[in-house]
Amino acid sequence: MDFTINEDQQLLLESLRELMAQSCTETYMKECNEQHKYPQEFIDALVESGFSSLGIPEEYGGTEVDTTTLMLVAEEITKNGGPHFAFGQALSIADMLHFGNDEQKAQCLEEIQKGNVGFVLGFTEPQAGSDSSAIQTTFTRRDGKVYLNGHKTFMSHATRAKYMLCLARNADEAGDVSKKNAFTMWWMPMKAPGVTVEPLQKIGWHMLDTCEVYLDNVELEESDLVGVEGNGFMQAMENFEVERLLMAASLLGMAECAFEDAAKYATQRVQFGRPISSFQLIQEKITFMKIKIENMRNMVFKTAWEIDNGIPVQIDSALAKLYCARSAGEVIDDAMQIFGGIGYTTDCRVSRLWVDSRVMRIGGGTDEVMIHIAGRNILKQYKD
Repeated sequence: MDFTINEDQQLLLESLRELMAQSCTETYMKECNEQHKYPQEFIDALVESGFSSLGIPEEYGGTEVDTTTLMLVAEEITKNGGPHFAFGQALSIADMLHFGNDEQKAQCLEEIQKGNVGFVLGFTEPQAGSDSSAIQTTFTRRDGKVYLNGHKTFMSHATRAKYMLCLARNADEAGDVSKKNAFTMWWMPMKAPGVTVEPLQKIGWHMLDTCEVYLDNVELEESDLVGVEGNGFMQAMENFEVERLLMAASLLGMAECAFEDAAKYATQRVQFGRPISSFQLIQEKITFMKIKIENMRNMVFKTAWEIDNGIPVQIDSALAKLYCARSAGEVIDDAMQIFGGIGYTTDCRVSRLWVDSRVMRIGGGTDEVMIHIAGRNILKQYKD
């Protein structure tokens, strides 16, 4: 397999770097992070330049590109200090493009074209994190209407999104957590009566809201059903492998950002009369940081190549997400160690990378779930 960046990809990345040099400076990122402000100016610049439409089918006004190109862009954004959530709409809205009706697709894509998120994915609940089959939000039919009741948590973008793609269990099946075919997806306006949003306070991800969402008899129409009734759980699972790879690509970029900052600092910081880069313990850190980054890159782009060539990636996407989440954290932590005290201040962006990367071992599938997915499927290959 050949991972050489082709001319079109190179031009795309060069254009992205130029855009970020103007619209995503470290001063701007620091301001947004300190003020807990969404980086709308940068998002708008991505939209105006067409980056937000990458990967969306042409029939919906997008620009079709392969998975490898999507991963290159995601990596480049975080490598240059941008936020991980700024890119990837094409993957996050795949459920709607695959299963939504024409009206739902139009509403979702209208938000994308404005630079907003297409929807909040209403999946996680207080008692249903890794155990997604334990979802307790229910839908009930009454007098020709549908009513949602429940509690969603860790909902990113919930204060700003116009819609939620909400997974709910048929109330008649609420007592049997084993019945995955009781789940259905619903297209729910976030401003509907009965929806209450309460932001959570976090140690990182200060530019992105994360919220509790309470649903109290939220009234919907039958036409708000998405896809096939009872098939919501499998619909939600369909795109997880590519979304996990997108997280791995963003982590790769974050590790590269921290690594390059630390390597430059090591050549400039003088202690005991010479640059700290001359000390072997610093050289050891730099060497092993580089090895981890190369391993991360190889896993991300090998898996992207497999997706583009129709090869199943259930194992490889889990391995990539697991390895990149852990290794990026190790690289960024070593970068902070090289910076020393200044690395622990908000004046140094490695501190932001440090706190923001940690949650990637939880969101999108915990380390433990990735091990479970990969481990059981690896062992299946060796059964007689």
